Amino acid sequence: PCFAQCQVRRVLAGLQGAHSGGRRLRFLATPIATMGRRAKIVLIGDSITQQAHSAKDGGWAAHLADVYQRRADVLNRGFSGYNTDWFLQLVGTDDGRDDVFAHSDVKLAVIFFGANDASCVKLNPRHHVPVDRYAANLTNIAGLCRTHYGDGCRVVIMCPPPVHHASRLAFQKARYGANATGELERTLALSGEYAAAAAKVAAALGVPCLNLWDEMQTAAPGLDEPWSRFLSDGLHFSRAGNEFVGAQLVALIAAHLPQLAVAPCPITGATGNSATACPALAPLGPWHDAIDHATPGKAFL
Repeated sequence: PCFAQCQVRRVLAGLQGAHSGGRRLRFLATPIATMGRRAKIVLIGDSITQQAHSAKDGGWAAHLADVYQRRADVLNRGFSGYNTDWFLQLVGTDDGRDDVFAHSDVKLAVIFFGANDASCVKLNPRHHVPVDRYAANLTNIAGLCRTHYGDGCRVVIMCPPPVHHASRLAFQKARYGANATGELERTLALSGEYAAAAAKVAAALGVPCLNLWDEMQTAAPGLDEPWSRFLSDGLHFSRAGNEFVGAQLVALIAAHLPQLAVAPCPITGATGNSATACPALAPLGPWHDAIDHATPGKAFL
């Protein structure tokens, strides 16, 4: 077992000892990664994924977690500032590999890189990854998901979003003041090139693709670029952007992975009650309205 698993075992064993009058209890030899029955959805990406559980901005991962109440845990494995090169370096280490891949019953992996890879090679060589290598890296990451999560895991690739120039320059000026360069290290054209590459990888792998570069601009077209409302700083998502991405991802799952789609309650529209359904993901524990207060034990047989 990995170091992290051993550490968790020691902590749990200590807690068992503390609650058993000092008697040592034999701890189960089951690996931590295989404990528990709840399915998992893993989100892999950069800062746009790391921030996806933001309460302040209504993160798109929080939207997904809301849809999968009682059915699947949504695990966030976003790494701010990372490109695909750095992510592959990370999962080449024991700790990195275990953090991202040592999870059982993963039903869906969402891969979302490109915002950093698409940086201008001259203005931001630190983050830039050539587009051909970026595409190869995405293919590699998808392969690692299938290897570690197994054949039961489906993969979705999300393309980087558009970059709004005026918003990026305003953010740069607000952050750096007189030291702002006034040059764009990320551009709409570059993000479009990498979005096209990601879409091509998804097509080659035969997996669903959410092309945010296209979808955001299509959803709010116009000469004054109203799609900029989806972005808080010209790159990362605003609350409106998070709501849009969450809804688009859920719709993509319904269209291309219907076995993982949650049908909401027809009365309330909620996704966490007994009137909901999902072919591949049963809720853990009976719904409360299936429990008879006089004989509650029957519901748990």
